[in-house]
Amino acid sequence: MDTLLSLLDEFRWEAVIATSLRVLVILLIAYLIIKAVNSALDRLENKLVQRGKAIGEPPTEVQKRAETLIKLLRQGIFIVIWILAVLILLRELGFEIAPVLAGAGIIGLAVGFGAQNLVRDVISGFFIILEDQVRVGDVAIINGTGGLVERINFRTIVLRDLSGTLHVFPNGTINTLSNMTNAWSAYVFDLGVAYKEDTDRIVDIIRDIGSDLKADAYFGPLMIENLEVFGVDKFADSAVMIRGRIKTKPIKQWEVGREFLRRVKKAFDEKGIEIPFPHRSVYFGSASKPLDIKLMEQAAESGKTDHSPASQSEMK
Repeated sequence: MDTLLSLLDEFRWEAVIATSLRVLVILLIAYLIIKAVNSALDRLENKLVQRGKAIGEPPTEVQKRAETLIKLLRQGIFIVIWILAVLILLRELGFEIAPVLAGAGIIGLAVGFGAQNLVRDVISGFFIILEDQVRVGDVAIINGTGGLVERINFRTIVLRDLSGTLHVFPNGTINTLSNMTNAWSAYVFDLGVAYKEDTDRIVDIIRDIGSDLKADAYFGPLMIENLEVFGVDKFADSAVMIRGRIKTKPIKQWEVGREFLRRVKKAFDEKGIEIPFPHRSVYFGSASKPLDIKLMEQAAESGKTDHSPASQSEMK
C-alpha cells in the first residue's frame, strides 16, 4: 500500500490532465472538421444533382453519378483527417512519430511503384465521372473502338460493340474518347445525284421529306429540330453530293437516318431522279474485243449469211 501511495504521490497529475485536455481538443477538432466536410459534401451532391436535372439528364443517372463521386471524396478526406489526428495524438502522448513517418514513406513508395497503373486508372476514372465525359447507355468511341457503354467504374470502362463483343478499357490507358450521344445526336447524310439533275429541285424534295418525317407520329418526337440541308458539298466522280443533317435525341440518329434514306429512295424513284452508281467495263486483254462490239460483229455476220445467193435459191 505504501508503494502505491508513493507512486501516486510521484505521479504528475497536472501533466496528465493537460495531456488529456489536449487529446480531447484534438478529437473535438477532428470531429468538427468531419461534420463540416460532411455538410459541404452534402451541399456539393445537391448542386451536382440539380445541375444534372437542369440540363435534362435522367434523374437516376444524375443521382448515381453524384453519390459515387461524393462517396469517393468522403472516404478519401476522412482517411486523411484521421491519419493526421492519430499522428498528432501519438505526438501528444510522447511517442516519436518520425520513425513512423519514415516507415510509412518507404511503404508508400514501394506501393506506389507497384500500383502506379492502378492509381493512374483510379484518378483518371474519377475525373471521367466528375467531368461527365461519358455515361452508362451512351455510344462512345474509345481508342478507335466504338460501342455501347455498359459499365463505368473508377478503374475501367466497359463497351459492347454491335457484334456483341465486350471491350474493357483501363481508364488510365484511354487516349481518345468520343461521345456520340451526349445531350443530342445527329445523322449526317451525303446524297449523290446525277449531274443532269437540278440541285435546287433536289434540295426542295429533301426538305419536303424532312418535313414529312418531322410530322410523323413516331419519328417526329425523336427529332430535335427540322432537317437541315447544307447544300451542294462537292462534285464527285459521277455525282453531285448534297450534304445535310438531322438532329435527334441521343442514340436515335441511326433509326431516324435509316427511315430518312428509305423515304429518299422512294421519292427519287417516283420523281425519276437518277441516283448514279459506278459503271465498269470488262476487259479480257488485247486479243479480245469489247463484248458489245463482238456481239455487233456476230449480228452482222449472221445478216450476211441470211442474204447470201445460196440462201436466196433455197428460199425460191
